[in-house]
Amino acid sequence: MELVSNLPVYQTVPERYIFPPDKRPANDIVNHSINLPVIDLRGGRIDSDGQDEIIRDIMKAGKEFGFFQVINHGISTKTIDNMLQVCENFFKMPAQEKERYYSDDMSRAFFLNSSTQYDKSQTRYWRDYLRIACYPIEEFVDQWPEKPENFREILSEYTLRVREIASKILKLIAEGLGLHKDYFAGDLSKGNIKMEVNFYPPCPDPSLTMGLLPHCDRQLITVLAQGTAATGLQAKYKQKWINVKPIPGAFVVNFGHQLEIVTNGILKSVEHRALTNSTVARTSIATMTMPRMDCLIAPAKELVNENNPPMYKEFIFRDFIKAYDAALANREGVLEFFKLY
Repeated sequence: MELVSNLPVYQTVPERYIFPPDKRPANDIVNHSINLPVIDLRGGRIDSDGQDEIIRDIMKAGKEFGFFQVINHGISTKTIDNMLQVCENFFKMPAQEKERYYSDDMSRAFFLNSSTQYDKSQTRYWRDYLRIACYPIEEFVDQWPEKPENFREILSEYTLRVREIASKILKLIAEGLGLHKDYFAGDLSKGNIKMEVNFYPPCPDPSLTMGLLPHCDRQLITVLAQGTAATGLQAKYKQKWINVKPIPGAFVVNFGHQLEIVTNGILKSVEHRALTNSTVARTSIATMTMPRMDCLIAPAKELVNENNPPMYKEFIFRDFIKAYDAALANREGVLEFFKLY
């Protein structure tokens, strides 16, 4: 078991974490003048005119960026901070406390691992992570750890609240597309909600390492709490990377492959990655709304016609997961399996 959070404090980066020169983030162009749109959800107190404005903002951001941040979403800063803190406390536990949860079995409801399943024993990413099946809560809660203190209670509350935000945003998206507001409320979003908690310890030389590979998310939609310790998340925008700057109390929302496919390319699933830093540990929590494994995925019939034919063929979500893993999360590699043209 090798966890970055268990490593001694190095003055230099261990060789197995050093990327070849052509794959280091310092080689890439970063556009520092562009920020993600920030959308005010107004705490759920929205009249019809206000809701129309929010829908327009979400659709504009989804078409241009595939990413945006939301504020005034109805979840208290305390709830978010408690979740970030209890997760950070988990990674700071002694190695012997954590090792019982370490596993390469991706089917487990709760497990700890490091780097990514897509590194294939090549250069390792400077990251530890938890993968948690978290909804329905009653199905999984007994498989969650009891330490740190109040972990189960905090995770349960956080899961319920973030699920509400994802459902609200999906309804607004459906209306923005001209679909029934509950279009995404069935099998497209009724798979187990999963959470990925990322922990990036300080790195002695961030120019040599990566926190997480460039990828698009395989699910429908992701709601991310990224903390405010440091900037580390970057998203692709017009062939350049932009920094996703932390906003206290905000969530980052990004669209997964399934939303791009169901909307026939109207909304975008965009590549993103994580960088490291040398000064502070950074924690982020991605909550992923998934289709059921046997859900039939296809462009919505309401969004295709003779002038706008379907770009993707029908498939079962389980088959998409297999293709995603085979393509090692590479955006073009996985979509090539399902594109019609």
